[in-house]
Parts: sequence; structure tokens; C-alpha cells
Amino acid sequence: MSTDVTPRASTRVAELVAGMSLEEKLAQLVALWEGRGGTGEGGDVAPMQDAMQAAETAFETFAANGLGQLTRPFGTAPVEPVDGARKLAARQRWLVEHTRLGIPALVHEECLTGLAAWKATTFPAPLSWGASFDPELIEEMGAAIGASMRSLGVHQGLAPVLDVVRDARWGRVEECISEDPYVVGTIGTAYVRGVQSTGVVATLKHFVGYSNSRAGRNLAPVHAGPREVADVLLPPFEMAVLDGGVDSVMNSYAEIDGLPVAADAALLTGVLRSRWGFTGTVVADYFSVAFLHTLHKVAGDLGAAAAQALAAGIDVELPTGNAFLEPLAEQVRSGALPEALVDRALERVLNQKARLGLLDRQPEDYADVDAAAIDLDPPAHRAIAARLAEESVVLLSNDGTLPLASPDRVAVVGPNADDTAALFGCYSFLNHVLSLHDGVEPGLEIASVLDALRAELPDATITHAAGADVDTDDTSRIAEAVAAARAAQLCVAVVGDRAGLFGRGTSGEGCDADSLELPGVQRQLVEALLETGTPIVLVLLTGRPYAVGWALERCAAVVQAFFPGQEGAGAVAGVLSGRINPSGRLPVSMPPSVGAQPYSYLHPTLGGASSVSNLDTAPVRPFGHGLSYTTFTHSDLRIAASQVPTDGAIVASCRVTNTGDRAGADVVQLYAADVVASVTRPVVQLLGYARVHLEPGETAEVRLDVPTQRLAFSDRRMVRVVEPGSVRLFVGRSCAEPVLTGEVELTGPVHEITGADRRVVAVEITR
Repeated sequence: MSTDVTPRASTRVAELVAGMSLEEKLAQLVALWEGRGGTGEGGDVAPMQDAMQAAETAFETFAANGLGQLTRPFGTAPVEPVDGARKLAARQRWLVEHTRLGIPALVHEECLTGLAAWKATTFPAPLSWGASFDPELIEEMGAAIGASMRSLGVHQGLAPVLDVVRDARWGRVEECISEDPYVVGTIGTAYVRGVQSTGVVATLKHFVGYSNSRAGRNLAPVHAGPREVADVLLPPFEMAVLDGGVDSVMNSYAEIDGLPVAADAALLTGVLRSRWGFTGTVVADYFSVAFLHTLHKVAGDLGAAAAQALAAGIDVELPTGNAFLEPLAEQVRSGALPEALVDRALERVLNQKARLGLLDRQPEDYADVDAAAIDLDPPAHRAIAARLAEESVVLLSNDGTLPLASPDRVAVVGPNADDTAALFGCYSFLNHVLSLHDGVEPGLEIASVLDALRAELPDATITHAAGADVDTDDTSRIAEAVAAARAAQLCVAVVGDRAGLFGRGTSGEGCDADSLELPGVQRQLVEALLETGTPIVLVLLTGRPYAVGWALERCAAVVQAFFPGQEGAGAVAGVLSGRINPSGRLPVSMPPSVGAQPYSYLHPTLGGASSVSNLDTAPVRPFGHGLSYTTFTHSDLRIAASQVPTDGAIVASCRVTNTGDRAGADVVQLYAADVVASVTRPVVQLLGYARVHLEPGETAEVRLDVPTQRLAFSDRRMVRVVEPGSVRLFVGRSCAEPVLTGEVELTGPVHEITGADRRVVAVEITR
């Protein structure tokens, strides 16, 4: 969608602002959450929700002066989609008919793994997006999600999450795409383009620093230096703003070195608007304006909190109007806050509504709902979900047991073997909302891994035993699972996480880990299975990477799937049988232990093994790793020029050949190491990547046109630059497995980065 405002719309907005009372202005800067938890039927789906919300207010009373947004009418409780669309249309018709200005509300929903609504297709979680290394498919998925939202009358989706993974203990790792900023940026920007191609606003989360919390705890202080913020945490957001044209950004809950982002004008206005030219709206993460008073304690009351947030650059308070209504009005009336700051936010909100076509709606526009046009789980969306699940499964290890050779007797054990909820992330409707509504069916056709394996291996006798729970200490059922494994030719052990919120799961928002062992007694279960002598294929359905080096050494094979969604069981079963050739690559490093956290493959030399420390943080499987059932050879690395100006581009190409007997997809990964720089640099960093599908014997040439900005960093002046000097290059199977090597010299003066510099690698594949 375009973020430009037409001259007519601009005039209309100016007229509206000039003629609005203070109460009408503030009404456009807040949202109403009906049927919410604490006082309604929504349950606990937001942080500190019960404590932060006032008593339920009737819609007509709350919206008497107009309304900026409606919060999650489909994503708070199970709502029949057509019934919800009709109720929403009635709400909008009331606003047009019964408020003086007649402006409809903008409607937002969560959409991290698909539209978070009852009966909507649930796609794989974002770590799976990263594992696919397939931005084109993510853009297609984004367009499908946007189409579902638009069919219901929803205007804004609260995704993607562009937080860079820094610590595997953090519960929200499952919501992130990767530990590499460029992968986050390219995949996240593709999602933005897809959603906004349908006329729905995407919202970047969480700007910025949220994932870098102390000890991996949710909503904990962040102590990141300005260089880490600038060079690691900000680039994905920059890409989505400048390359994706995103129309909304949500602030982070974090306080960075003591300053809450919600009150940080240098970030919300200086970086976002002055430096990057962002013209959309900044919306508050839920209750984050009030948190300036209640949690961060940098404001003495809600009015002061509202004034700080508005002045910093937050335009809309979500999910309610705790601070931006009467508390903010009093700040303006008393002269403590200029009304011009209210007008600044209001103009941004109304311009966005103009772009969405909401300023000139008539009652008849909401007269009826086309029920036939509402299908939230069409075959086309399920097909995208299946493709993404298939592309994102990562084969971590394999002694040749996989693909399965038509076994007669298979034991399928583990707590996640016959649990469909284990396929979904915490922001899926099933785990986010439906888990609070006993007896309500998901409204989707979902197979468990057990179901899928029975369909995949129809000639095999398959037995099942759970053996343990995901997160309890109950060992009483391990013996049953051991007996099943001992009687089988092969045992598939399906273990991992259960996603939830605020302690109701082992992964998800507020479900942080103080250990990276598998939760509960699952390791004990797997080790007991290994003692049987039966080959064990370990399947990990998780929201974070776990410390499973012991399993990689002892299991016949280990398969990783990061909450692969409603079609995920078929993808896992297909990989095990060989119907699907695994092609996922790790978007995050697999840690050796919890003691290695926080960790990133982007560490400087001092972050690696050293003779002066007895601890080695090296992962048991590196970023970019992933096995296949075929073999790929890489050859003929060519670098177009041995010398490249600092404001130019490195053009590198290589040949990739499928030398096996199966079709498959390889992910070509180009890495670089800055030999000498004015500040310490990572030992290696990903420059670019390309996913390429090849038939047996087929060869393709992959050409990567890499702007030198990919090598930019903040120098000693804290200016982002590309410095002259030698750069070592390699094409690798992962960040730790070089195959082809080369070198290039960057020449000329130090190049300072501007908004005009190209950020994205151009990929060309010829066969």
C-alpha cells in the first residue's frame, strides 16, 4: 500500500484537525477493547491485563467523541467470522451515523502466525520463516494473511516481529525470525510487502531492543551499547521502513540503559522519522504508555506518562485509552503540554485513515457483509502453510536412518507426538486465546505427528506411548514408552515445547527459561529410549533452540521444526519418510549449554574459544546448518572485481550442482570477515543468501550483487561507515563451514551511510 497522502486527503485532514475539539482529537488517538479479559470474556492475553484495565465501558459512551481504533474484535475470544464481521460493520456504521465527524475506527488484530482469529489458517511461527530462507514465500504468506484480515474489515496487523535473537532463554524467541539482522530484515520486509499489498497496514515490533533483555527475561532491562543498537538491533527496522514502506511501528517495552523506549524521542522521532523518513503511525505496545508510570517509574502519574510518550513520538495508545484521554487532556488544559503535539499525532492518524479510505465513509458502506467472501482457511492458504512448513524443517543430524526404509514396526512416543497444540506458537489463536476457552474446537483440520505418520507409513504397524508430559516431573509413564521402543524396529520420539503466555507454557511471551535442557523429564525419557538399542529418530517441536548436543551424538537422526503450524505434522512426516527432502537451515545457533547464553554467531574474536577461559561457547550446530537427502557441490567462486570502492558493490558468483539422486533445495550462503577495522567486528557475518531448487544433476549459477553497506558499522564517532581495507569472503554450508574462499579490497575514502544507500543484496540464478 502507498504511504503517500493525496492533496485532497491532505486538505481534508487539515480541515478536520482545525475543526475538532480536544476531546475529539484525543478520541482518535486511543482504542477500545471490548469483551476483554479481567472484566470481560477475553482472558489473560496481554501483560498485566487485569491490573491495567478499567471497568468495561459501553461502546456508545466510550466512542461518543469518535474512536481511533478497535482492539482485536476477532482475536480476544472465539467469534464466528461472519457474525464478527457483521458486528464490526454495525460498530462502524454507528460511528459514521452517531459521531459528529463520522470517522470509522481503524481495526487491528494480531497476525504473527496468520490472522489470530477463530477458524483462520495458522502458519508456521517466525523462526520457521527464517529457517526457510525464502523471502518470496513469506511475501506470499503475508498477502494471504492480509487478504483474510481485509475480508473481515480489519485494517492493521500487529506483525512482523523484527527483534534479533540474542538469548535463547527468552520466551519470545519463537516470535523472532533469526539471530542474523539481515535475515530478519529481508524476511520481515517481505512479510510487510505481502500484507500491505492487500491494503492492510503492517506493524513492526518491537522498536527496539526488546530481545536483548538481561538474563533472557521478558520485559527486563536492556543494557545494550549504542553500537550494538545501531549495528545489530536497528537494521531490520531500517530495511522494513526504507525498503518495505511499512506504515506502522510499535514501540518496545524495553528500557535501554535506563531510558524506556516509550519515552525516547531520539529513537521514536530522531531515528525513525528524521533519519529514516518514516511517515506512518507509532502505536504503543499494550499498556506501555501507562507502564512509564507503573513499571519504569519515570512518570509520576498517567498524565505525565502520556505527555512523555506523546512528546517522544507515540501517536496511538493501545489497547485502550488509560492515559491518552482525560490524563492527557488535563496536561493540555493546564498548559503543561502543547496542543500542537496532539495535533502532530492526530495528523498522522488521520493521514493513515485517509490512505485506508476511512475519512469519507457513508452508512451504506457498512450496510451488509458479504458472507460468501469470508473464508479464513481456504485451500490456497493451507497450501502456502504446507510449503512453508516443508521448507523450514531442519535436519540436524542423520546416520543414514533417514529417510525411512519402509519399516514394519514403528513406535511413536513423546509428549508432542499426539498433541496438535505442539505445532503452534504462542501467538496462534489456538494457544493464545482458545486455550482459555475449554471445549471450543479449533475450527481447523489439524493432524498430529502421530496421525501424519500413520498416513505417511500405511503399511507399518505404529504404536504410541506419550512417555512423559512436556513440563512435569512425572516419570511413571517412561517404562511404557521404553517397552514400545524395544518392541519396534524404529522409534520416533517427538519432544519439545508447549507454547503459552505468562507461564502457561514452556515457550512464548512470559515463558522464559533458566535452563536449555528439554523441559520436564523429556531428556530422561529420550535417554531411556536410547538404552533400548532401537534406533531413535528425535523430532524437536520447539520455539527455541535447546542444548541437545547429547542427542545429536547418540540419536540415529535429529529433526528440528520450529512450531510448524497447522500443516506442520505432514511436513515432519514427509521429511521422515523421504517424500520431502529437508531444506531448512538453522536461523539460530544450537547452544551447547545454558551457560553459553547470551550468544550470537556475530561475536568478535573475544567472544569465541580462548586459552584464557575454560568455557567454549561454540554451538553444537552453527547458524545456517541443515542437512539434505541429496548432495550439493559448490564450485568456481568468482568475484567480479578484486578492488571495489567503499560506496560500490561486491559481485560474487558460484556454481551449485545437485550431485545426488534426489531433487532438493540448497541455500547458498555468502559470508565475510573484515580483516582490520577501527572497532572490533564479528569473526564472520552473512552478506547474502539465495535459495535454489535443483533437480538431480542440475547446475545453477548463483550471482549475489552485494552493496558494500552490508559491511557498514558504527565507527569510533558512532557514524555508520564502510571503511577501506581487506575483506575475506567465503561461500559456506553454514557460518562455520567454508567451502569456497576469496578476498576483496575495499578502496577509497571512508564512506558514510545515508538513506540513499542500497541495503538489499540482488540475487540472480541462471541454470
